[in-house]
Amino acid sequence: MEPTSKERILKNIRKALIQPTDQPFLNVDSTASVYQAPSDTLDVIFAEEFKKIQGNFIYCENERQFLENLSVLAQEKDWQNLYAWEYALQDLFQKQAFAKLKVGKSLEKADAGITSVECLVARTGSILLSSRKESGRALSIYPPIHIAVAYNNQLFYEMKEALQYVVEKYNGNMPSMISIATGPSRTADIEKTLVLGAHGPKEVYVFFIDQPAA
Repeated sequence: MEPTSKERILKNIRKALIQPTDQPFLNVDSTASVYQAPSDTLDVIFAEEFKKIQGNFIYCENERQFLENLSVLAQEKDWQNLYAWEYALQDLFQKQAFAKLKVGKSLEKADAGITSVECLVARTGSILLSSRKESGRALSIYPPIHIAVAYNNQLFYEMKEALQYVVEKYNGNMPSMISIATGPSRTADIEKTLVLGAHGPKEVYVFFIDQPAA
């Protein structure tokens, strides 16, 4: 009686387990990166990749320049209600008497939501957010504009490095949600026409502050 296909497969598996083949690549480092090393500074790489996915990158030397740039942008865009729920951001804005800042919870009235980030990933132009921030899950999603505030010590080249930073930061007590945002949300489901902001903000801004976070 001829063995079935299933029996032949199981026989081959048993044979392979009994007589394993030698590993032909003994010196392969499975932890090494498969990507090329960065060819420029990480802020430049992030800015280039972020712009490719329709993100808006604004470089700031320090927090004062960040507030000046944001004030100019808010005036240009006629933003009247900028929501920030994180205490550190509220304190920063209040010290500078930034009048357009709101702390209200009625998201339908918000012109933009301002949040901090966990990390930036230069190679993909991605932003890592988490539910452990006071902004929670909603403020980066529901307003039509998301403004992310990041510092230079939150910038990494690869996703692996960024995730390791988050693991170490929370010392094993990981947030219930980690979100990876790579530019504005997009879809081409309808007649293959690309639409930005179909499932989230239509525009995403990253204000990169070239100093470490406090």
